[in-house]
Amino acid sequence: MDNNSYKTQYASYVSLTEERLRTLCDRFLPEQAEISRAARYSLLGGGKRVRAILVLAACELAGGDLSAAADYAAALEMLHCYSLIHDDLPCMDNDDFRRGRPSCHRQYSESTALLAADALVTAAFEVIANASLSAESRVQAAAILARGAGARGMLYGQELDKHFEHNRASVEEVLSLHRHKTGALILAGVQLGCAAAGASESLREPLETYAREIGLVFQIVDDILDVTSSTETLGKPVGSDAENDKTTFVTLYGLDGAQEMAKQHNDSALAALAPLGEKADFLRNLAQNLLVRNK
Repeated sequence: MDNNSYKTQYASYVSLTEERLRTLCDRFLPEQAEISRAARYSLLGGGKRVRAILVLAACELAGGDLSAAADYAAALEMLHCYSLIHDDLPCMDNDDFRRGRPSCHRQYSESTALLAADALVTAAFEVIANASLSAESRVQAAAILARGAGARGMLYGQELDKHFEHNRASVEEVLSLHRHKTGALILAGVQLGCAAAGASESLREPLETYAREIGLVFQIVDDILDVTSSTETLGKPVGSDAENDKTTFVTLYGLDGAQEMAKQHNDSALAALAPLGEKADFLRNLAQNLLVRNK
């Protein structure tokens, strides 16, 4: 797949996700409530939609119905957005900007942002419950989303993140932190796509390995950009890791070492896709683009 074909496919996945998110917001997050307006402000405010794209790409690779899988993609984006709203709160990372705009608690209020994030969690599971897929698939999807987001997944990663603001972390502890905080929902992306398509175990295994590796790539590049980029480019504050005295891949390995580590995990992600042949070319391009992203 050449780069132009990749960009066209990426844009198609994003368009499908955005269209479905708007439709589902009208159904489950009506604008009469301020918490719904705040949730929509954060959810529909842009973003890379990497997790949703993984749902759709995995589903398509497995021969599934993209229009049905779009509900799973939207649910994952809702849950991811809730985590971002909470991350930005004063009791967490205390960030004033997200995606180039004031954070939800700055645009509205801290209490409204808290409730808006909670509304996104419940909406995500309502979306899955009402998706036009089999009952078995919907049960699998609910379990995947709960596991990826909960105390064995993203939330545990957030707990570790707060803990290591005040305690120096080892290499293994930083890897564990980010496999949970960032990696768990990226892994959930391919798992949801497989659940939507009823994919075989032989397909699930390489996709899950791929997702675990690009989850680490995503976080390592985030750590690098927090040092090398600007608020204008990223759309969120930079330098916050240093301000909070966090142990990152950059503090552990330096910039060059972190970049090399990102490449190693990217190579592992590509190797996992080898058995899938040309039909996994979009995911190969995605991995390469995540490795060199600048925002």
